Amino acid sequence: MGGCQTLTAPTPVENPPADTTKITQSEKHPTAAEEVEQEIAQITDVWQRIGQSLSMPVPDEKLVNQYRDWYLKNPKHLAIVSKRAAPYMYYIVEEVERRGLPLEIALLPIIESAFDPHAYSGMHASGLWQLTAPTAKTFGVQTNWWYDGRRDVIASTDAALDLLEYLYAKMGNNWLYAIAAYNTGEGRVFNAIKRNKSKGKPVDFWSLRLPRETSRYVPQLLALADVIKHADKHKLALHPIINEPSIEVVDIGSQLDLNLAANMAGVSVDEIKQLNSGLRSWATPPQGPHQLMLPSHKVEQFSKQLSELDPASRINWLRYQIQPGDSLSVIARQFNITPSIIRSNNGLANNNIIAGKHLLIPVAANGDALDVNHIALTDKRTLEQTETKRKVTYQVRSGDSLWKIARRFDVKVAQLTQWNNLSADHTLSIGQRLQVYPGSPSGMRTVEYKVKSGDSLDRIANKYKVSVKNLIKWNSLENKKYIHPGQTLTLRLSST
Repeated sequence: MGGCQTLTAPTPVENPPADTTKITQSEKHPTAAEEVEQEIAQITDVWQRIGQSLSMPVPDEKLVNQYRDWYLKNPKHLAIVSKRAAPYMYYIVEEVERRGLPLEIALLPIIESAFDPHAYSGMHASGLWQLTAPTAKTFGVQTNWWYDGRRDVIASTDAALDLLEYLYAKMGNNWLYAIAAYNTGEGRVFNAIKRNKSKGKPVDFWSLRLPRETSRYVPQLLALADVIKHADKHKLALHPIINEPSIEVVDIGSQLDLNLAANMAGVSVDEIKQLNSGLRSWATPPQGPHQLMLPSHKVEQFSKQLSELDPASRINWLRYQIQPGDSLSVIARQFNITPSIIRSNNGLANNNIIAGKHLLIPVAANGDALDVNHIALTDKRTLEQTETKRKVTYQVRSGDSLWKIARRFDVKVAQLTQWNNLSADHTLSIGQRLQVYPGSPSGMRTVEYKVKSGDSLDRIANKYKVSVKNLIKWNSLENKKYIHPGQTLTLRLSST
């Protein structure tokens, strides 16, 4: 996956093959005649703008032709992906052009994530550009409890383009090498070049022996570019994207509750979260970045209301009275935050707390009634009883392994070893008893959803990324034609 490589510093390629895909100075700065011609053309759609600026040669290669045929035979795929790209593509194109990079680069998120900012791969890569945590960290992308910059369109785009510029320079100014290295790592590309050189073979991209995924990655991008360039010829329906900013980044100064932000902007919380996919909780991060991406036509209204907002109203606080038997971790779990957040907000040097004292807890301003003095002790006991009920004692059988048991209960091996004080290489014995918590965060969680006006099974399924078939099954709706506002549905969601 893109961004999954480990950065190294090998010797740059000596005398690489000529790369005709590099944009020349004249292409970056059109002549006066070209500018007039562009004005006459009046490009109103971002896809048209991309199609007219694609510059990489598309060779007559088997894999390129296969991928071109696939895109043309599956037009629904690009119709869906181009609709997903609508909020972000103008921004990405602007950034790519500002840096003087080939516009083919703007199409990489189609291959990497199908333009889903929440995409997460088995290689632990995340976001539109599928950056891994080590790569993101190398290029200054923050990740913490509040925020994952890999899913933030602005932060991840900057990091991905920085990475691609780095690879282009490192790979001897050859874009095919650089794009391949984005997928598999520069080390593998350098080794493939070195191997061919030692055997007296050509060292152009098409002659290199690379991992299967990478050998298909570059042809797929070139085929995609060719299809988009000739979309009209192929009668390909791409979702139109107006060639002007539809979203803007607003400096908000400090932490802000997303429900409050949505109200001030006059949009739904879901829209705020979709545009700001890097946000992992109900508010922006206390330490920043202090910015929100909003629909352009809502920025003026939002900025005005933000300027008039009492700073004390940005975050909702609950005054929680510590109960006998409480611990910081139990309280944090009740409010879906971390002990470190409670410590920092209350000036605590450690986890020691005293029954009867109060803690300030940041909570979402969602309109729910909250007891500002304390939460009943019975709530905490209910939580603990639920935890106890989830525990299963499993007796090891012949042929069992930690991996098989973890898979059976849909948990992680690391959790099994932690719950039972085992090492990762522990050898199980038949009859040994293990404690398992099947409902733990790495497995599934049950959520109750209250149907709202305008909801449908399809809309709810899309929102929570489940199937309509499962919604019907979980709620015994086989013989019911309709759902109605106020009805409660049960959803089984992956807690990741």
